[in-house]
Amino acid sequence: MLSKPFEKPVRVWVGLGFPRQLNTVVDAYQFAIDWCGNSPEQKAAIRACKAALIGDIEAETARGVFVAFARKKDILIEDGAIPPDMRKARPTHV
Repeated sequence: MLSKPFEKPVRVWVGLGFPRQLNTVVDAYQFAIDWCGNSPEQKAAIRACKAALIGDIEAETARGVFVAFARKKDILIEDGAIPPDMRKARPTHV
């Protein structure tokens, strides 16, 4: 079982707004396994990563499923994103 690299890393927020970069299927698999919860999206990400690790699907397919999980949990770092907790702390202009 070899780790398969992603064409583009997935970046997620961990802890109190600290970024983490996931470069491979193994990184994403470990992150999904360690994530608290038991949502259908998390289970799908775990299954997809396992399938990619044994060669049943491409790494990029597993990446897409993992990205959907991270987006649903509001931890995916998209370009220009700020940590979820910081969004609430930003001052509003009246």
